[in-house]
Amino acid sequence: MNIRESLAQSLDNLAKRKLRALLTMLGIIFGVGAVISMLSIGAGAEDQALQVIRQMGLRNIMIEGKEYAVEDLRKVREKSLGLSRRDLQALLAVTPNVARGAGRKTIKAYQVFSEQGKVESRVVAVDAAYLRLKNLTLLDGAFFDGRDEETYAQVCVLGAAAKQDLFGFESAAGKQLKINNVWFSVVGVIADQSLGKGEFEGVKIQNTNNDIYIPLTTALKKIEFKPMESELDGIVLEVADERKTQATALVVSRMLDKLHNGEADYSLVIPEQLLRQSQQTQRIFNIVMGCIAGISLLVGGIGIMNIMLANVLERTKEIGVRRAIGARRADIRLQFLIEAITISALGGLLGVGLGFLIAKLVVYFAGWATIITPWSVALAFGVSTAVGILFGSYPAAQASRLSPIEALRYE
Repeated sequence: MNIRESLAQSLDNLAKRKLRALLTMLGIIFGVGAVISMLSIGAGAEDQALQVIRQMGLRNIMIEGKEYAVEDLRKVREKSLGLSRRDLQALLAVTPNVARGAGRKTIKAYQVFSEQGKVESRVVAVDAAYLRLKNLTLLDGAFFDGRDEETYAQVCVLGAAAKQDLFGFESAAGKQLKINNVWFSVVGVIADQSLGKGEFEGVKIQNTNNDIYIPLTTALKKIEFKPMESELDGIVLEVADERKTQATALVVSRMLDKLHNGEADYSLVIPEQLLRQSQQTQRIFNIVMGCIAGISLLVGGIGIMNIMLANVLERTKEIGVRRAIGARRADIRLQFLIEAITISALGGLLGVGLGFLIAKLVVYFAGWATIITPWSVALAFGVSTAVGILFGSYPAAQASRLSPIEALRYE
């Protein structure tokens, strides 16, 4: 008997016992479905992490000013004036491996409106280099530049959502809007930067779609601030050699400690380190979920072995007849082995479909990003087939060892 005949007979035997075959496949179905869905969640999380890190800048070091209650802020200001342009200039001048940097100051905007509408946007005053350091992509127009900073130009760049609320579907370039009591001219619009999450490895991720960016020099000259406010609430530094990011961050920390008289009124965020933490977390997740899925496949394999041993007992007389008319032990072994592989392969195919379904349900109900990769499907289906071979080998061997005479006499 060749492989084609064995496969046809296996399918015929499974068709006669549909319910038993389906119940036998369940372990494989759930195991394969779990492998594909878990790997798709992992791949989706990794892709989102890369998007977040890409926006943060893998070669960046971010310095964030801490927020304090009024009473605590008075005590802090006795030692430190908070983040300032002096800090930025000192870090650029003294710290090795820092290629460029930019400051950021969030404006307390009590009114932002245009002729077409009004919004409650976050107004952010930044150095011209900031937009490029944060890898923000232009949808229309241009960023403001050094010339605009030198002349205290009243220009701004809008996030995608802010532009939509202020000007609808019209082009915003050249249009006017008012921030508090100062008019600004729109020079550019940033493309949608939505990342679908508000926090990454414990660090808050700001949605930039509703932001309005203005030159830092203009804000410091023409917009009023509270008496104890720091000049900046954030600084971004770009390192020249990303292999030295950790060492550079250590130098930056020591430099700021001296500049702030030992007051830790800031925190350092290193995207590269966050990425490593995320990858480590993801590896642990994949290992744990892989073990759970592996247990399902193991249970499925045991189910296949159990049902195939039962088949050997049920079909003992059939085996005796086939041996009596000339079938070899290898033919009997091949028939039962192919039947076990057929069960696991069909279960694997149904499991692939279940994995796709679970991934879609996760996106719909949980809002998590999922990505099903070809290698995850190949891996899950390959393991399910291997389970059929592994757990089907013993029953097939048992069937081939039956004595023809004893098999014919079996009732």
